[in-house]
Amino acid sequence: MSASRHEGLSLAPSWGGAHPDPEDAFRALGAAKDVRHITADAVRLEERIAGVVIHEARNIPKPNGLLVEVWRREWKLDGLPLDQIFLNHIHPGGVSGWHAHAKTTDRIFVCAGVLQIVLWDGRPESPTHGLVNELVAGMPRPRLVIVPPGVWHGVRNTSSESAVLLNAVDVPYDYDDPDHWRLPPDTDRIPFRLTRLP
Repeated sequence: MSASRHEGLSLAPSWGGAHPDPEDAFRALGAAKDVRHITADAVRLEERIAGVVIHEARNIPKPNGLLVEVWRREWKLDGLPLDQIFLNHIHPGGVSGWHAHAKTTDRIFVCAGVLQIVLWDGRPESPTHGLVNELVAGMPRPRLVIVPPGVWHGVRNTSSESAVLLNAVDVPYDYDDPDHWRLPPDTDRIPFRLTRLP
């Protein structure tokens, strides 16, 4: 076995001189410094789709497990009624979406497992038209995600365990005239492929 030596290549900063600046050495290597992308509360700094609300819930440890508050009227998150609650069980690797509503506001909470939630603003009049937001939610990171009408959304289970999504909507499902519009997960109309994972 032979060893080779790369002359003149050092990945360590040069500490020579009276007041060395390690950042200059990193820049000389072509390294890029991270930009601020997260707050001290672990919330990603990104432009949010107009009208989308993300409420960071908290796990409250108890002697017999955890308690999480999902919804309180006093939080005044959207001021809309709560007319129906349903659960959606999603198998590992499973995908639900794309869908959007003309009148209904979704309030999504992942109460078991972990899901990737992807939103796309398809409203032509919106100041954030065309923007995509990606989130991860579940019991390790409990969040209530409020999705207004006209925002396309989908979820996928990226874990090896089943996940359960709770949705508390302001308008109940109308069996005779569903306010539910669909596009396939791999549509070219949305700049994100919400396809089943391998």
